[in-house]
Amino acid sequence: MSYSSEVDDELNMSLSTRQRHIVDLLRDKEALSVAELAHYFQVTPQTIRRDLNRLYMANLLRRHHGGAQIVHSPVNSSFQSRRIRHLPAKARIGKAVSALIPQGSSLLFGFGTTPEQVALALAQHQHLTVVTNNLAVALALNHEQSNRIVLPGGCLRQPNPEILGAEAVALFQSYRADFGVYGAGGVDSDGVLLDFDHDEVSCHTALRQSCRVRILVLDSSKFGRQAPMPSGHVQEADYIVTDKPLPEGIAAYLASHTQIIIAEKEE
Repeated sequence: MSYSSEVDDELNMSLSTRQRHIVDLLRDKEALSVAELAHYFQVTPQTIRRDLNRLYMANLLRRHHGGAQIVHSPVNSSFQSRRIRHLPAKARIGKAVSALIPQGSSLLFGFGTTPEQVALALAQHQHLTVVTNNLAVALALNHEQSNRIVLPGGCLRQPNPEILGAEAVALFQSYRADFGVYGAGGVDSDGVLLDFDHDEVSCHTALRQSCRVRILVLDSSKFGRQAPMPSGHVQEADYIVTDKPLPEGIAAYLASHTQIIIAEKEE
């Protein structure tokens, strides 16, 4: 069993709702103190310490200056686990991207859960040509019979609904699409996009090189999230669509042509 599936089993089978919430908070904040967590959940510090001890034993957190920080894995968590995290933000991002796409466009879609939300938001679009290695995207857009869906051959990267490797790279390289929609495993403080392995990097590189307009979709949890391999830079994007204003340091690295779209909550 892989590290990520072990984590998912722990989260889904044995942890309390509050303990799962602590893990989600630390994925966003990197580190929090016992006092901060006790205040957030309105429980005693002793209760938080018991929760943290459970999470330490599950190897989900490590101790950090009177609190805890997330344990970074060299592999990403599963698609099913990721698709429910920050879902409202991803859905808003999807809706904002759909407004940029005219009917009849050609699109390259990368793997990941935020591109899936873009595809779901495009459900009313017609006559799209969609080239993707993301089966969730293909299924979301297959309901409209005027759309043309193109998939690579190869093996699924189980348990994720995606095909990576030479076949996916070759497919993206064989097209010149109007738009490319892609995400990243994380974004470092200097604007470098991060992914978890070479196949992910190769796929994103081929996608960016094969479209006229590059749309980078990132929910705000990706800023500061670490992954081991550099996979491009924010300045390569024509649009960055996210749910909160960019961190100040990131904005300094953007190219002059890059447009930022903030898909904030509706009042």
